[in-house]
Amino acid sequence: MSNLRITIVQSTLCWEDAAANRAMFAQKLQHISDTDVIILPETFTTGFSMKPQSLAEQTQGNTVYWMKQLAAEKNAVVTGSIIVEEGNKYYNRLLWVQPDGEVLKYDKRHLFSLTGEDKVMSPGNSKLVAQLTDWKIRPLICYDLRFPVWSRNRLMQNGEAEYDALFYVANWPERRSHAWKQLLVARAIENQCYVVGINRVGNDGNDIYHCGDSLVIDPLGQVLFHANDEEVVHTIEINRYNLLSVRQQFSFLADADDFELGAKHKFKSH
Repeated sequence: MSNLRITIVQSTLCWEDAAANRAMFAQKLQHISDTDVIILPETFTTGFSMKPQSLAEQTQGNTVYWMKQLAAEKNAVVTGSIIVEEGNKYYNRLLWVQPDGEVLKYDKRHLFSLTGEDKVMSPGNSKLVAQLTDWKIRPLICYDLRFPVWSRNRLMQNGEAEYDALFYVANWPERRSHAWKQLLVARAIENQCYVVGINRVGNDGNDIYHCGDSLVIDPLGQVLFHANDEEVVHTIEINRYNLLSVRQQFSFLADADDFELGAKHKFKSH
């Protein structure tokens, strides 16, 4: 029964400059070792820009190549989201890059309409549950946090939970930081899982300030790590025995409603 070592990278971002961001993260991570997964923020190569036509990369572009190199060098998964072009569409895509070079993906389902992300990006409708040592990880992106149905955990036919940890990568602004912190705790409690929320810090190109508040939360909702308003590279270990003990003592997932979630559609009220 193995614990999981997670490296959190809470950082400023160079606005719309992928090469500069890759160089910055490489420098920040040069001394990191003995970790299982390195988590970077949402749109970590560009910031949360609504210019996919000029910023999007191909699925085998420079950032994917860089992530593969970093994953192999650190013998760890490297994950975070970037803007990708595929099939004449643009996606806010989380990449899950394994040390063996395999790349898994998750496309952000809930696009942030307040900034027009839904006008320039296409939503995803497929979830990702990635296996990492003894752990099953469900990665999600920023605005997904506000929609608990999409992240709902459930028991599988073998009696095990669908996943053990939720990872949220984000560019979540300071003005809504209270919601960010409360919703992360709620997701941990209701899904009986660890939750890791990774946010950026600093002003973006639209002069919107981000105060970080990256968090690691246990299945009972207790905060194990909180990075406030500063750049942080921190490795923390989460405990699998604790996870299984909570689920055995409080078998709440077995009492949850059973449902299937289909494709995302917008409905008009009448």
